[in-house]
Amino acid sequence: MDDLTVLPIEAELIRSRHGTLLREGTPNPAGACAFLGRAGECRIYADRPYVCRTQGLPLRWFSEDDSGEIRERRGICPLNAEGPALESLPEGNCWLIGPTELELANLQAEIRDPDESRVALRALFDRAR
Repeated sequence: MDDLTVLPIEAELIRSRHGTLLREGTPNPAGACAFLGRAGECRIYADRPYVCRTQGLPLRWFSEDDSGEIRERRGICPLNAEGPALESLPEGNCWLIGPTELELANLQAEIRDPDESRVALRALFDRAR
């Protein structure tokens, strides 16, 4: 979890809203998210990036197989795998991967170079010092 990266637009939001934390706070020790507090709470929860917002949700997406057929795929973090089989969940109970990522990519393209490198969350603390 320590190697999480975000789009530059997400990094900029965190910098703009959490400057004091980035300048004066210390990151959580390596091995877990840099933004976790001492009690395991997220110190930027209201502005947490997309990767955090979807963590643990049952996910669904579409991909093309070798024969060109489009197939639905589903997956979930192994830590949240208990419960009903993913295949039995109604579509609405799964996060559809695609639309939100496309919206974020479009915002990124409007503001900055869409091919700009992702930013490591831990690096936000390093850059603020």
